[in-house]
Amino acid sequence: MKLASLKSGARDGTLVIVDRELKTALPASESGFATLQSALENWADAAPALETTYRALNQRELDGLSLRPTELASPLPRAYQWLDGSAYLSHVERVRKARGAPMPPSLYTDPLMYQGGSAAFLGSRDPIRLADESWGLDFEAEVAAITDDVPMGTTPEEAASHIKLLMLVNDVSLRNLIPQELAKGFGFLHGKPGPAFSPIAVTPDELEDAWDGGKIHLPLLTYRSGILVGNPDAGQGMQFGFPALIAHAAKTRPLPAGTIVGSGTVSNADTGRGYSCIAEKRVLEQIESGEARTPYLRHGETVRIEMIDRDGRSVFGAIEQDVRPWQP
Repeated sequence: MKLASLKSGARDGTLVIVDRELKTALPASESGFATLQSALENWADAAPALETTYRALNQRELDGLSLRPTELASPLPRAYQWLDGSAYLSHVERVRKARGAPMPPSLYTDPLMYQGGSAAFLGSRDPIRLADESWGLDFEAEVAAITDDVPMGTTPEEAASHIKLLMLVNDVSLRNLIPQELAKGFGFLHGKPGPAFSPIAVTPDELEDAWDGGKIHLPLLTYRSGILVGNPDAGQGMQFGFPALIAHAAKTRPLPAGTIVGSGTVSNADTGRGYSCIAEKRVLEQIESGEARTPYLRHGETVRIEMIDRDGRSVFGAIEQDVRPWQP
């Protein structure tokens, strides 16, 4: 099943059911669920009703409306929690090396995670507003899971059943602001202005055998201003699958329905598959030549993030954003 949220003027958008080809959509209000948040809070009832409409839409028993990506918000335009992990240790090693930070042994056994702002997410076609190019704007291509209600103390084995939807993320980062924030010992604020999500969220069964219950085994494609810069396999090098990440987040608190858990920047040990963030490329340049040459994003550039299934279809639609100056 594929779901999206139309920009409707309401903060939580209007839930629509999208066909498998990402061409048409139907409002989900006739199924009794006006927003994705309301569906997640009542998933046992919502899922069968939405699935019935989804099947009818794919079989052309219902006429959908043309789907226009520019009219879509993030699947969850806002969320009660946005928790981003860093499950790909090759990425962690490279980025920490760039700022002279060692790899603590605990990172191999205990997930790294931060809680980001979730009051308003960027849609997949919304521009990234950058006030100052010197802040070091970077993209971070990731995958994410959306949960239903997760009780405190949930184990990884139990957490797998709480994964209801999957989507893509551009975890926008301001690299030159991050070191001074982390030096204070209290985490991100200015350095993480807010992520964008793919236009479509999908149930795990849509991925068929590319989903193993905790990881997505497909390449994640990232383009910078039309040039492919990375296609790492999202299933390789992920030290902690989504069940482990969710269980880690729920260790001391329950997670409300609609919690989004990110994988962190997708990264493979094989550098031949490119990179999912500029920071990794710069670290590799530093190692090879002693100097980081690739600049961070500038006004007028674009970022595209997409995942294609084994039949050549876009799974989640594309995140496609341009960088524009910010003005008050």
